[in-house]
Amino acid sequence: MRIKEIVSALERFAPLPLQDGFDNAGLQIGLTEAEATGALLCLDVTEAVLDEAIALGYNLVISHHPLIFKGYKSITGRDYVEHCIMKAIKNDIVIYSAHTNLDNAPGGVNFKIAEKIGLSNVRVLEAKENTLVKLVTFVPTAQAEDVRKALFAAGCGCIGNYDACSYNIEGEGTFCAQEGSHPFCGSIGELHTEKEVRIETVLPAYKKSEVIKALLSAHPYEEPAFDLYPLQNSWTQAGAGVIGELETPETELEFLKRIKKTFEVGCLKHNKLTGREIQTVALCGGAGAFLMPLAIRNGADVFITGEIKYHDYFGHDTDILLAEIGHYESEQYTKEIFYTIIRELFPNLALQQCKVNTNPIKYL
Repeated sequence: MRIKEIVSALERFAPLPLQDGFDNAGLQIGLTEAEATGALLCLDVTEAVLDEAIALGYNLVISHHPLIFKGYKSITGRDYVEHCIMKAIKNDIVIYSAHTNLDNAPGGVNFKIAEKIGLSNVRVLEAKENTLVKLVTFVPTAQAEDVRKALFAAGCGCIGNYDACSYNIEGEGTFCAQEGSHPFCGSIGELHTEKEVRIETVLPAYKKSEVIKALLSAHPYEEPAFDLYPLQNSWTQAGAGVIGELETPETELEFLKRIKKTFEVGCLKHNKLTGREIQTVALCGGAGAFLMPLAIRNGADVFITGEIKYHDYFGHDTDILLAEIGHYESEQYTKEIFYTIIRELFPNLALQQCKVNTNPIKYL
């Protein structure tokens, strides 16, 4: 298969519009028309990672953290990023990254962390804002069901744990077809009244083009009427961090020791132990301390993330248990998400999780 097919599969799971404004997820280096000889999955792109791909004969490296964040006016090998850029181009290696789009995606990085911890009833902690659109269209009664099905297939109608959601009102539409038109019903030059259904449904804004294409294809009218309204509703299926529950409560020390073992943490930092039971767990992979207030407001017993600043620890001993496990450690299982997505769709592709530990932080 071509590399672009693999990229398309990743972007269906974690659409690029879900990335945060500072990010640079997506294609980093290379041409995606090439046939894929194999894919190496990693957290970070380093020269050692590229050497592993070269040794394996793979021409695709998929990372969580983007290699390129800033613009470059020259590539001269001044730092490790430029060395990697030069090595990838020289060896015809494509580099693709799924970063905060994968963090924010349903079933993404934070859901994988929750799975490793053993949480149930997992839901997004900070839902995406201003990302939903309402579609309203008007369809002849006999064709309304076909149009609804086409809209749902294109990504409309998902609200929380429900799909195929729509609201329908019966009414009458009027129109007068002009010369040069080809009306589905009625006659040219005559006012026509048609029994219609007003269909309302919601969709993520980034799916707008796909949905409109599906609507125009399924709608019987030559020029169907439709409206799109931006919504201020939160999109609870996508966003930063997650929160969930343990089936059985654990003591603080039991829980922290299990987390340390599960994520192979060299140095787990935490605030004062107060003897609370741990059952409701909030978390965010990477640098997620910005979600700490939300974790407290949602009644979490513990908040786990990769990085917490020194001053963020103050004043929370009675509010919540804080656990800082390291950026790399918190996101290391992202490679498993890549593996599952690609293996299910491309079972014959040579695929390997990177054996290089790219964590730049070492512990004595």
